[in-house]
Amino acid sequence: MKINMKIKKLMNSLFKRIESKCDELISFTQELVQIPTINPPGDEYTRCAEFLGNRLKKSGFTVHYERATNTPGDSDRYPRNNIIARIEGKHSGQCVHFNNHLDVVVPGTGWTMDPFKGIIKDGKIYGRGTSDMKGGLAASVIAMEAIIEENINFSGAIEISGTVDEETGGFGGVAFLAKKGFFSKPRVDHVIIPEPLNVDRVCLGHRGVWWSEVETFGRIAHGSMPFLGDSAIRHMTAFLEILEQKFFPLLEQKKTKMPVVPEEAKQSSLNLQALHGGENETFEGMPSPCVPDSCRLIMDRRFLIEEDINEVKAEITNLLDELSNTRHNFRYQIKDIMEFLPTMTEKNSPVVKIFSDSIRKILNKTPKHVISPGTYDQKHIARIGNLHDCIAYGPGILDLAHQPDEYIVIDDMLASAKVMALSTLKLLGLKS
Repeated sequence: MKINMKIKKLMNSLFKRIESKCDELISFTQELVQIPTINPPGDEYTRCAEFLGNRLKKSGFTVHYERATNTPGDSDRYPRNNIIARIEGKHSGQCVHFNNHLDVVVPGTGWTMDPFKGIIKDGKIYGRGTSDMKGGLAASVIAMEAIIEENINFSGAIEISGTVDEETGGFGGVAFLAKKGFFSKPRVDHVIIPEPLNVDRVCLGHRGVWWSEVETFGRIAHGSMPFLGDSAIRHMTAFLEILEQKFFPLLEQKKTKMPVVPEEAKQSSLNLQALHGGENETFEGMPSPCVPDSCRLIMDRRFLIEEDINEVKAEITNLLDELSNTRHNFRYQIKDIMEFLPTMTEKNSPVVKIFSDSIRKILNKTPKHVISPGTYDQKHIARIGNLHDCIAYGPGILDLAHQPDEYIVIDDMLASAKVMALSTLKLLGLKS
């Protein structure tokens, strides 16, 4: 009984500490948003990594920087610089790691305020990356700093990372670091990724993804005599038509038992991401009169844990082969761009159980276990690091990711910081 009272007192003091750091949490989030780490191309990665590193150094962390050389997009102009910070407890034990990506997508159009100011309005901070996921990064840092400032005697170690390129596959960030052993035992035991999946939900993983490029071929000729050529765009139109007639209805029948959110994402999907044919898009002036001899389509296929990746690919190639056999002069090639299998952490794993319990105690809500519709860096931690005690948990709202007027709710950041702090101490051996 005395032990429980002592723990309760410790937690009350820790939560008050987090609440007292509210202004600090807000300003820290604003400062992160004001560093426009737009990817692509990878702007301001070094400045953001050093900004985070300098703060964590002051809090007692040992800070290490790792540039992902020879990865997609890395150059002297746009170096893929990652930061990993670690602080050791007073006794040996396990390690809890909070992985945060530094990059954000382009702001796009439709904003009613500056996307890189971090404007506060109605209890929210607005800006590109507030929800996805600089608000989550700030919450995790504040939570861990509160533990340190409370002089809590924890065992093991706490790590915080700021990694790059999550929005474009994570190859220069978590994938690169995982190959170097930064996300494997015995260095790390539990990983939390503060992606925007809502403050009362624990995300177990994500659907699978296959990105590919289909190219159709034709024969160039003068545009006034198209009968002497062969239009690659018309061939691509035939492929698009067969997708509409046969493939999209097929996808609607593919359902999953995975708890994917939102509800519409519980089926397989295909996004036609980009279409390029004929005149080069960078041309200036008047176009030339030519029959297009090439047309390229980039496809983003999301698939379910019940589906096999080889069957996913075969469904597309079978349609293309059908056109090769039925349409005169139809020629194509298809190449893989990126593929990752679905990932789902077991519900009885330590990190899932402990975060779920913390949500119950702090938010007084029944936590929901969900699956993300899109992939995130858990894929690399599982497949390269072979570490499966990993979840996504963060204060951002999923539907706001990549939207204009993106925001994060300040109260949600405070609540999630408490959940992160309590869960970390439990994962490191605190008994309640």
